[in-house]
Amino acid sequence: MPHRTFRQEYMEIPPVTRTYTTACIITTILVVWRLVTTFLYFGSLGFNFLFNIIFTYRYCRMLEEGSFRGRTADFVVMILFGAFFMTICALFCSLLFLGQAFTIMIVYIWARRNPLIRINFFGLLNFQAPYLPWVILGFGILLGNSIFVDLIGIMVGHVYFFLEDIFPQKSGGIRLLKTPKLLKQLFEPTPEEPAYVPEEERPGGFPWGAEGRRPD
Repeated sequence: MPHRTFRQEYMEIPPVTRTYTTACIITTILVVWRLVTTFLYFGSLGFNFLFNIIFTYRYCRMLEEGSFRGRTADFVVMILFGAFFMTICALFCSLLFLGQAFTIMIVYIWARRNPLIRINFFGLLNFQAPYLPWVILGFGILLGNSIFVDLIGIMVGHVYFFLEDIFPQKSGGIRLLKTPKLLKQLFEPTPEEPAYVPEEERPGGFPWGAEGRRPD
């Protein structure tokens, strides 16, 4: 009996059954994919989009090159942790897009890990890094954004920070978030060039999350 290809088997399915089942499979795949794209959409092009994409790039990069340096798999776990719990929260708040929540989660974790850095926000406000998520939340309200989106990001960021940075340091505390070996194998860091110098983990280069330094 000659080997039959998948296409041959597929085309032998009656047309109505084939069309309907194919539509079901494609729709299911699109729904699953939407769970990913919800974290990639920041709204239409404009100031709000620019604001979020710059903060996402800046603080995501500083985390990856800073406290997650050489721990790419752990960084991926943080992203998966945030995406999972923000999706759960969104179900109760009827939120469709979580890109902004993801941004503020990243900012929150960075800010809590760099409490001594001072932030200059739009040249108007100066404050310690841990206040940055709350300043962004207030600024978002002025732009007409939903307060629930930012609150979800802050809440999920705080839960991650507590589980990863606070609880393990307590008496009897343990690290609850374990990175699977598979992820470590996939994201094993490659040897770096000796001359490579990572970007200093501080905000700067943009006038609204900008120029900060540790006090002497």
